Amino acid sequence: MGMRSSKMKLKTGSFLWCLYLDKLYCLLSVRNVRALVEYFGLLDPHHHSTMNDMMFYHFLHHVTNCSRKQITSVFNMLDWEAAGEICFDQFYMLNHLEEQFIFRHSRPVFELLDLDGELRIGAESFEKYDFLFNIKKHNLREFYHDFDITGDCLLNYKEFKLFTIFTMDKYQEKQKAENKKEEQKALLEKEYATQS
Repeated sequence: MGMRSSKMKLKTGSFLWCLYLDKLYCLLSVRNVRALVEYFGLLDPHHHSTMNDMMFYHFLHHVTNCSRKQITSVFNMLDWEAAGEICFDQFYMLNHLEEQFIFRHSRPVFELLDLDGELRIGAESFEKYDFLFNIKKHNLREFYHDFDITGDCLLNYKEFKLFTIFTMDKYQEKQKAENKKEEQKALLEKEYATQS
């Protein structure tokens, strides 16, 4: 197979680029939820208010950089009842799998990753969905063991919450560094323009 990407990213120009999360609560506005409901309806040719695995694959393949294996993994994670299809609730969750959402809504994300319902997440779940966390596989194993406070090789919700806090801190540091870099670039461009 091809190389794995380290993060699930939206392709530019996708309708989903137009949907913005509230910065504080990581929720969509009512207008954006309504647009997402309409969009989901357009992706449902059978009018069952669901999306099967094939439609899901083609949708994600069109709007993200995910591989077939990653798309299948995400579908299986969202298909809570193993029905071979997802409803709008799962589709809504899919559209919010990003650092801030994972931090603000850690309980539902924990439940998604807890594939066997034991209220604990194994290392294999973390590694299987590593592209959702934007963390390289070898670093993910390290972080997993760092946050396994109980030492049982499984993360309970409290340990997972600590992981999300750490992930959010790293995300904010990265955002600050990117903003600083852009400010410096703009300043250099301004200086260059005045010198010309």
